[in-house]
Amino acid sequence: MGLTLGLCMTQKFATLTIDDVSVTLPLRSGALGAEVIDVSRIYSDANMFVYDPGFDSTAPCQSAITYVDGERGAILYRGYPANELAHKASFLEVAYLLLNRELPTQCEFAEFEGKIRNHTMVHEQVVRFFGGFRRDAHPMAIACAVIGAMQAFYPDSANIEDPYQRSVASIRLIAKMPTIAAMAYKYSVGQPFIYPNNGLDYASNFLSMCFAVPCEPYSANPVIARALDRIFTLHADHEQNASTSTVRVAGSSGASPFGCISAGLASLWGPAHGGANEAALRMLNEIGTPDRVPEFVARAKDKNDPFRLMGFGHRVYKNYDPRAKVMQETCHEVLSELGIHNNLMSVARELERVALSDEYFIERKLYPNVDFYSGITLSAMGFPPSMFTLLFAVARTVGWVAHWNEMIEDAEQRLARPRQLYSGEVVREYVPIDQRR
Repeated sequence: MGLTLGLCMTQKFATLTIDDVSVTLPLRSGALGAEVIDVSRIYSDANMFVYDPGFDSTAPCQSAITYVDGERGAILYRGYPANELAHKASFLEVAYLLLNRELPTQCEFAEFEGKIRNHTMVHEQVVRFFGGFRRDAHPMAIACAVIGAMQAFYPDSANIEDPYQRSVASIRLIAKMPTIAAMAYKYSVGQPFIYPNNGLDYASNFLSMCFAVPCEPYSANPVIARALDRIFTLHADHEQNASTSTVRVAGSSGASPFGCISAGLASLWGPAHGGANEAALRMLNEIGTPDRVPEFVARAKDKNDPFRLMGFGHRVYKNYDPRAKVMQETCHEVLSELGIHNNLMSVARELERVALSDEYFIERKLYPNVDFYSGITLSAMGFPPSMFTLLFAVARTVGWVAHWNEMIEDAEQRLARPRQLYSGEVVREYVPIDQRR
């Protein structure tokens, strides 16, 4: 077996030779990143599949939305560094960028923001759904069910071939996800739902729906609102992660947009994905005080100890996660604004210092990721850990919707149907039950 590279007049290619069979595989080059070997015809030409658990080396699509450079520690939204956008642009500007390929002009933004405001409310009958859940139901469980059920209220969105219906569905999802998330939170704490206030910006409106009560006035702290807006921007998209891939796979069947986003929510809920910030916060609480950091670092190095450092390392990043730096700054701003002298922050700083100077972590490139500080920040804002993943989902809905639209418009996309390396029994004969031993 061998693999050689070649070049014809118009395109580079790789030749895979297995015994006496040779297969020519085109090489594709993106705008950035490594070249990709197109193996889409390897089954028809060589009667073989590609085995790649976790899809570490597989590109199931081409996308122009987000680029992650794990070696350098960089993430670009449509070419713009995400950490720069987090400081300079609003979340809805970023949402427009991801959906429409360019940053909006003032007129374009005003029109886009107006559409979002006009779709923030949910149908009043949706309120009845919440009464069917246990009062202690996890907010993510509620959101998965409610978002999936939204298709019943907007049946026209099933016509995904209509660009207008796709556009309206996209706006509805981005506008209503914060409302549904806030309703899930209010239900979990036994407080009445607060309707959206379209006079507020996106983040302030969400904070109001979560923390306002009918019996007294509420005004979102602008520092906290800006911090939350920045957090939304940092989580808006992250290339072909598990939940985004789930949305694309579901969408490849022609499923409704609400069903696809509900599937993405379910995938995001996993502790290895969107639940990582909640796990990081639990870990910091377990450590307790800065002086215990060396003890837990030693446990993390011990392969026989089940303890793991949460919030460190990343499947893609082999350098410092650029979002983590912005999140660290945001965490300091929030704690300073609220006057919180958080012991967890002291633990986090000491843990970061020790880990970044320890050869064990340096050699394995286990740098802090965006989840490391986000749990502390969201907790300081008043959100319980059960809401962390749903807050992630509010932001990531923008990326999901952008990828869903891109997938539908991509002529190369087909129904997702991965193959497998079968390791079960070979063909066996049926034995009547009374003859079996």
